[in-house]
Parts: sequence; C-alpha cells; structure tokens
Amino acid sequence: MIAETVCSAVSAAGLGIAVVTAYRKRFLAAVRLAAYSLVPVGLVMTGVVGWLADTALSPIAWAGFGVLGAAWLLLAGTRVVERRRGGAGAERKAAGRDAVAPAASAPSLGGAARPAARPSSAPRGADPAEDFSDIEAILKKHGI
Repeated sequence: MIAETVCSAVSAAGLGIAVVTAYRKRFLAAVRLAAYSLVPVGLVMTGVVGWLADTALSPIAWAGFGVLGAAWLLLAGTRVVERRRGGAGAERKAAGRDAVAPAASAPSLGGAARPAARPSSAPRGADPAEDFSDIEAILKKHGI
C-alpha cells in the first residue's frame, strides 16, 4: 500500500516536471521525462512492486539469493583458475589431437598440420632482416 502511494507520487511529480519542461519549449526532454515518470506506475500496475515488497520481507527469498550468489562465485572462481592454468584451451587442443588418427591426412587436421608456404621476395639464403638496400635508396631519395 505504501509502495504504491510512493510510486504514484513520484510519477505525478515527474509528469509535472515534464509539463513545465514542455512549456519551456524543450519537447524532446519533456517526452523523455514523461516516459521515465510513467515507469513506477507501470511497475505498480504489473505487480512487480508487490512482488518486490513480498520478496524483501521473505527470509526464504533472501536465502535463495544467497545460494545464487554462492553458485555465481563458484563458477567465477573456476573460470579464474582455469584461465591462470590455461586449462580449457589446452584441454580442447589435446582432445582434438587425440581424436584424429596419427596417419591422418592434412585436410582432416583442419589445415593445422602444415602451414602454407609463402613465396618470399628475397633470394634464397639471404636474410630478409639484412636486405634494406631498397629502403635505404628510398630514404636517400627523399633526403632522410
């Protein structure tokens, strides 16, 4: 009974502020305020406020929230430990390798058996890290 009265008063005050805002030619803000001020009345009419009032005073409901919180903490804790160990990804990779026969062809391994060879622009035997002659020429051309 008190919650419904408070929600109605909040909605009436919000609608009053929306009317004043609309009078000042700020229609977009007025419509937004009206929408927000109708939410408490809508919650009362749907019964959410009554359900929340019953839940807030119920020790069984609070015990249920405690059990849900404990379950969430356990799940989050296992995720943290799993990430620190590198567990889930390593376990899946190991399971994937065991599922494929040892003499399987490359396509059955999903292309992960051998990386594709890239054609190199550097001549064979030359170290690509030491071949900067073309870059040096460009830099000298621009005076750098």
